[in-house]
Amino acid sequence: MSSCRPWPTDASRQAHLVSRFNAVYSQERREAQALLTRYIEDPEVVHRILYIATVESFRAAKTAFRHFKIRVRKSLAPSHVGPESLEDAVLDYISRQQELYDVQGSVNDVIRAMNVHPKISFPPEIDFILLSSFIRELCRIAFAMQTLQPALDIALGTDGELFNERKYRRTYDSDFTAPLVVYHVWPALMENDNVVMKGEAFTKRGVLVGPTTR
Repeated sequence: MSSCRPWPTDASRQAHLVSRFNAVYSQERREAQALLTRYIEDPEVVHRILYIATVESFRAAKTAFRHFKIRVRKSLAPSHVGPESLEDAVLDYISRQQELYDVQGSVNDVIRAMNVHPKISFPPEIDFILLSSFIRELCRIAFAMQTLQPALDIALGTDGELFNERKYRRTYDSDFTAPLVVYHVWPALMENDNVVMKGEAFTKRGVLVGPTTR
């Protein structure tokens, strides 16, 4: 009897990754938030830092995935004979070999992007490296989500946009009658145009955009 386990379907892998993403929101994000509040008193700045770290983690992981996919396609193409398509073979290979993903390279890219981001800053004696564990887990999840068909991604929110109840929950301290988002706390998770998991946003009347900290 074979000891090999069948490879999980896209549906089961998607469910697992959504669960991991939700766990980061409810656990790792709160831990990172508690860590940041030791150095930053303004809760809005803390929320902005963690939201931007999440967005940049997905951006870095998707870039790494595209480059990795190109290399794998070049490697598999000469010997590929089917019956599955070359694209399916490439995605299957990457999903099984995710340990080859240079996650630390993506973490470094995220920290570099955060260091020059116009809406966030950190006390000079502290570095965004402090968030490496939080960023690393998000990069791993984002990379794995690209191997699904269709892939999962996050919705990119902008300050001052119209609040979308389909995509977001309001924070507990929001003005629940305010029509505009002041800032985002967590991105919505999407499958194409379908919301898989709602994000979170802060709304308040009379405020269009939050303060710039640089």
